[in-house]
Amino acid sequence: QVQLVESGGGLVQAGGSLRLSCAASGRTFSSFIMAWFRQAPGKEREFVVNISPSGGGTYYTDSVKGRFTISRDNAKNTVYLQMNSLKPEDTAVYYCAAKRTGLYTTSPDTYDYWAQGTQVTVSS
Repeated sequence: QVQLVESGGGLVQAGGSLRLSCAASGRTFSSFIMAWFRQAPGKEREFVVNISPSGGGTYYTDSVKGRFTISRDNAKNTVYLQMNSLKPEDTAVYYCAAKRTGLYTTSPDTYDYWAQGTQVTVSS
């Protein structure tokens, strides 16, 4: 069993930055594909970005390319999401997720473990 605990959400003005962290329990973190999803009120949960177990591969949804950066520190069992140039449309609950190795998917249904979610609010 893997537990994921997020931190770092909050309120920021448009154009500002936030960094989210997601710490994982267990000794198999370095074998997981990690991802960030988000869910705005009244909308479905949407894929934001994922990262390979080694950290060498990433895939971003188009709307965050050039603004968000995912990284991971396998020694600390932690994945990060650096969010710059934030926009009001980035407002959502952000979720960290983990997937046992396999295809690099963007569907939330294919991820095995989830954090509790953290609110990110961007004011205009």
